[in-house]
Amino acid sequence: MTRPNLTRKLVVEAPDRIPDGGGGFAETWSPIGEVWAEVTTRGAGREIDTASRLQLKITLRAAPQGAASRPTAGMRFRDGVRVYDIEAVTEADASGRYLTCFAVEEVAA
Repeated sequence: MTRPNLTRKLVVEAPDRIPDGGGGFAETWSPIGEVWAEVTTRGAGREIDTASRLQLKITLRAAPQGAASRPTAGMRFRDGVRVYDIEAVTEADASGRYLTCFAVEEVAA
C-alpha cells in the first residue's frame, strides 16, 4: 500500500438522541474529534431523482477496535458544509497503520 496523502481535516461526529417532549426523539450530531484524512471517490450511484449519492473512500490513521477515537458505521465526517455518512470501516493494510472508511455524500440534484 502506498502511503496516503492525509491533507483533509475532517470532524468526526456521532449521533445523539434527544427527547422531543412528545414521546419521541430528535437526532442531533455531536463532534467527538478531528482527523486528517485522504478523501477519494469510489464511483457514483444514482438514487431517486431528488438526490445523487457520491461514494467515497476515506483513509486515516488507525485506532484500535473499541477505541473512542475509532470511527464506526453510523457516524459521519464533516468537511465544512459537506457531510459524509460512514457505511463501513476496515483496516486499510495488513500492518494496521491506516483505516479505510466507506462513506457516502448526499448531493441535492
